[in-house]
Amino acid sequence: MSTHRPRILIIYTGGTIGMIENPHTHTLQPFDFTHLIDNVPKVRKLNYEIDNISFNPPIDSSDMSPLHWVQIAKAIESNYRAYDGFVVLHGTDTMAYTASALSFMLENLSKPVIITGSQLPIGEVRTDGEENLITALQIAASVTPTGAPMVQEVAILFENYLWRGNRSTKMSADNFNAFKSNNYPPLARIGLGIHFDEDALYRLVEHRPLRTHYIMDPSVMFIDLFPGLTEATLRYQLDAPGIKGIVLKTYGAGNAPTGAWFTDAIKEAIDKGIVVVNVTQCVNGGVHKRYLSGDTLAATGAVSGHDITAEAAITKMMYLFGLGLSPEEIRDHFDHSICGEITI
Repeated sequence: MSTHRPRILIIYTGGTIGMIENPHTHTLQPFDFTHLIDNVPKVRKLNYEIDNISFNPPIDSSDMSPLHWVQIAKAIESNYRAYDGFVVLHGTDTMAYTASALSFMLENLSKPVIITGSQLPIGEVRTDGEENLITALQIAASVTPTGAPMVQEVAILFENYLWRGNRSTKMSADNFNAFKSNNYPPLARIGLGIHFDEDALYRLVEHRPLRTHYIMDPSVMFIDLFPGLTEATLRYQLDAPGIKGIVLKTYGAGNAPTGAWFTDAIKEAIDKGIVVVNVTQCVNGGVHKRYLSGDTLAATGAVSGHDITAEAAITKMMYLFGLGLSPEEIRDHFDHSICGEITI
């Protein structure tokens, strides 16, 4: 019988899970990690070796930036050999962006990076934070019958489900089951036990050493389509200084206006070297060649994002530009999955 005690590193960035109420303003504000551990005595019942690293000061996830992603990635890389798994505690608002970014930054990842948080502070009488933390630790310590890590990717654990990080989107500001992956099945369902779907879990074809990428180029932006968008507004957005890539959030199966005022503006931007990736505004499904309006947009040189989430699309673009790739190379990468973020 194995006597190995799982070694898990908690990386506390901030967020509601570690917040307390300011007695004067009655608003929630980040507190230090001690507050978190003091309020979860059940953690001591896990026979794990648990260490922690904390952002100082903890941040609200609304302030999350690529520089913070680098901090998290560096913490994982520098401790990669020493721990069996990692749990990142994070605010919910930008959690899907962080999960997507880390999935690209941590190339050849073969250990669990489980991101979780809560909708209510962990010190509250009613809180989802306690269960989320404990379950995340258990998932990070889970192994296959051969002793390999069960999860070998970046994943989001929230309430009853474990989701692939770069497939996830925050779906609710109120429910405990706040996240969902609309185009990919859950990696695990959490009830009386933790039930993994091993067919859904990501596996490297060939195990290689972890390679961490630290340059995420933020010269990208979203453009959302809506009825009433004018040519002047569109061109103003396309001409934003320093922009190299645009994630264009279109209607339905990737549809957009077919008028010359729209297609000419998009084509001119692409001809100048801007990468335009077409993703759907819908929470389910993806971009398909089904309607004339979608074909017209594709004819401008806009690239299909297939069934990628908006969060994964924008962070994938940051990652690819950070590698120093050409616009042509980046467009080609959006037709391929790097780490399970799209289905081709």
